[in-house]
Formats: sequence, C-alpha cells, structure tokens
Amino acid sequence: MIKIPQSIYNKIKAHARGEAPNEACGYLAGLDGEVREIIPMKNADASPERFSFNPEEQFAALEEATAGGVDLFAVYHSHPATPARMSEEDIRLAYDTSITYLIYSLLTDEIRAFKVNGEQQVSDKSVKITAEPET
Repeated sequence: MIKIPQSIYNKIKAHARGEAPNEACGYLAGLDGEVREIIPMKNADASPERFSFNPEEQFAALEEATAGGVDLFAVYHSHPATPARMSEEDIRLAYDTSITYLIYSLLTDEIRAFKVNGEQQVSDKSVKITAEPET
C-alpha cells in the first residue's frame, strides 16, 4: 500500500492541471510506502501521451531524497485525457521493477498505483490518501 498525505495528493493534482494538456511527472519520496515529499520534474518530452526525465534532474532528485533521509520509491505522472491505467507505452518504459508507478487522471480525478515486473506484467497496488502526518 502507498500512503499519500492529502497535501501531497493535492500537489500532484495541481501539477497535473498546471502541465495540461501535457503529462506532468515527478518522484514521490518517503519511507516504508509512506510518502513524505513530492519532487515535481519537468516532462522532457513535453507530450500529452508520454513523459521522460532529464538525467541531470533525476540525479538532483536522488541527491535531494538522500539528503532528506528518504527513498525515491515512486514515479508519478498524469494522464490528461485518459483513465488512470498503465498504457502500453507506460508498460514498455517501466524499466525499474523496484519503483511503484502512480498515475493521476485528470479525466476521472482518480489516482492509481502499479508495479511492473521484468516480464512487463502489471499489478495494482492500493493507494490510501491520509491526513497530514503529525510533526
């Protein structure tokens, strides 16, 4: 299960709306499946149907997460005009089997999470939107 605080979920949605009609993308960092921070990235493809990260930005995100004592454990992106499901392109480009892939759909206002194994088989993971963590 992926646990996402409401404030971070709201940031994912705002990022998706702000980048439309192109896909928005970024990382979610945290510990033990609990998201603690969002790291929005630029969609290097600037496309409504796919996304990719700039390698320098990826390295900076990894450094940021490491400095903050959290792990980059999920990649999120938006689907501006389609449901929150893994497209064939998403599956084909899901090289990292250790990462969870989250998709937020502007069409249905829904977020879903997936794992993709080495044989490109997709499985659902549950997502829970939580109250803010206590500080």
